[in-house]
Amino acid sequence: TNLNNVQHDYHQAILSSQHFHLDHDNCMEIIAVKGKASELTELADKLIAVKGIQHGKLTMSRAD
Repeated sequence: TNLNNVQHDYHQAILSSQHFHLDHDNCMEIIAVKGKASELTELADKLIAVKGIQHGKLTMSRAD
């Protein structure tokens, strides 16, 4: 599994993503999502589990 496959599986939840090259060996990706907390947690868990991911964090805010 790679990041693109996971993101395609959750395309309905992903609003935007940005990819940054930090140096020759490291990149950072920021993904803005919208949806049910349970689905977003599942997505984050799958992304963080991808081989090669060094750090991942899901931060959520409630929109009323």
